[in-house]
Amino acid sequence: MKNLLDMSGKVVLITGGSRGLGRAMALGFAAQGADIAIASRKIEACEKAAAEVEALGRKAFAHACHVGYWDRLQELVDAVYGRFGKIDVLINNAGMSPIAPSLLETSEALFDKVIDINFKGPFRLSALVGSRMAAGDGGAIINISSINSVRPTAQTAPYAGAKAALNAITRAFAHEYGPKVRVNCIMCGAFHTDVSKAWSRSEEFTAKARAEFALQRAGEPEEVVSTALYLASDASSFTTGAIVRVDGGTP
Repeated sequence: MKNLLDMSGKVVLITGGSRGLGRAMALGFAAQGADIAIASRKIEACEKAAAEVEALGRKAFAHACHVGYWDRLQELVDAVYGRFGKIDVLINNAGMSPIAPSLLETSEALFDKVIDINFKGPFRLSALVGSRMAAGDGGAIINISSINSVRPTAQTAPYAGAKAALNAITRAFAHEYGPKVRVNCIMCGAFHTDVSKAWSRSEEFTAKARAEFALQRAGEPEEVVSTALYLASDASSFTTGAIVRVDGGTP
């Protein structure tokens, strides 16, 4: 039986690909035969993750890039095309979710930084890559959103707003670059990552998860991989503009 999740011969660009969900997806896609371009702010972290991909027998490319800087995204795209000649899958995973004391005490600097990384960067990168995909052999774009986009709190309002905007442009890009490019979104719940471990493994959160989540726990990074593979592969050939929740049954 054909493996519908087979990514052999594909090139996947993952922002924020050096740790957390991004690293898990990089390794998961490599295990299915893809070559991986990893972008994040620190080249050392990118190179470490790239070495893990190469250990699986796949090609890897590490590139330092702050996705919040509009002008640097063209350089990233050109570098990946220069290395591999194409991008078949773009995963907009890079993000940040700082906590503000209150809405009134949310500074302009924090607001701008959150919007830049979580919304402006994915918007511009999707336009740069999506247009080239549409002019070529097509491809898939996956946005990594958050359950906060539909369950905002005062402390995470800018982040929630940015992710809600990411949800919205998923459908817009699907129409702009279809039918050759499919654009979908994964709305993630709580996952155990190096960034979240301070709270995701706390007694308070564990109690909350047991009381409110259908699966009564946070996810492990590897548990997002199969959904990303599905949305990137031929298995989802009739799925675009969709927002898929991977949140353990968050209410």
